[in-house]
Amino acid sequence: MSHDYAGIFPIVLTTFDEAGDLDVTSQLALVNYLIECGAHGLALFGNASEGYALAEGEKARLLPLVIREVRGRVPVFASTGHTGTRVAVELSRAAEEAGADGLMVLPPYFLKPSAEDLIGYYRAISDAVGIPVMVQDAPLLTGVNIGAAQMARLARECRRVRYVKVESPPTAPKVTEVREAAGDALIIFGGLNGNFLLEELERGARGTMPGSDLIPAFVRIWDLHQAGRTREARVEFNRALPLIRFELQPGLGVSAMKHNLRELGVIRYATVRPPTRALDGAAEAELRRLRDEAAG
Repeated sequence: MSHDYAGIFPIVLTTFDEAGDLDVTSQLALVNYLIECGAHGLALFGNASEGYALAEGEKARLLPLVIREVRGRVPVFASTGHTGTRVAVELSRAAEEAGADGLMVLPPYFLKPSAEDLIGYYRAISDAVGIPVMVQDAPLLTGVNIGAAQMARLARECRRVRYVKVESPPTAPKVTEVREAAGDALIIFGGLNGNFLLEELERGARGTMPGSDLIPAFVRIWDLHQAGRTREARVEFNRALPLIRFELQPGLGVSAMKHNLRELGVIRYATVRPPTRALDGAAEAELRRLRDEAAG
């Protein structure tokens, strides 16, 4: 499988039953739905996956199940970052052994790393695996800002570091900074639920990693942009924007995505795990109205 990945790589939500336990049936249904919608790849255990609320044993159970269900149809990235370098290395090796095609790796964030600490962390992971590593630059989540020059150095000194996910707002200027600093050494993906997808693509990004519920729209936007039909891509994007915006509310986006997928009949429950917040009745009504407007 090529390592020059591009396109729409949804962060796969983790599905739970009414008691908050793993709902494997819904999980595999969601995986198939995303592939059938045209997703170019999948990413597991990210922020939208509620990876922070999953036990490592649950991740170890889910990853091979998803890999088997995917059957090589699209590449699968697994999030393996940790607050400790040694544990991050162990998790990364285990993900590769389970069949992951790439790793999405947050920096350590409990003890804020120095520049050299950060290099050592990613080098240790890079040296331990044989699959591509994506650096996740998400300072709103981690409090760790990775500058463009530092990303370029990571690409030079860590041979498996081939990708970066830019979630440091404003994301579009950051894409330009990384392109200028790293050139072709790094393939850039966007995040933040695709909120600035078109601007990022115009500046050289090669894809985005949104949540799991708006993938048909994101794939249409991608296809139109790739075909040079940028005006039509903008119209399609603007149609989805109210839902994208709603889902960017801190702490509420995952619940909104799950409600949308439940309404589509893809998953059985919209359960989230605390401290992830569930939508209240008013928010559910707001979301329903936005869905109706987008469909109309």
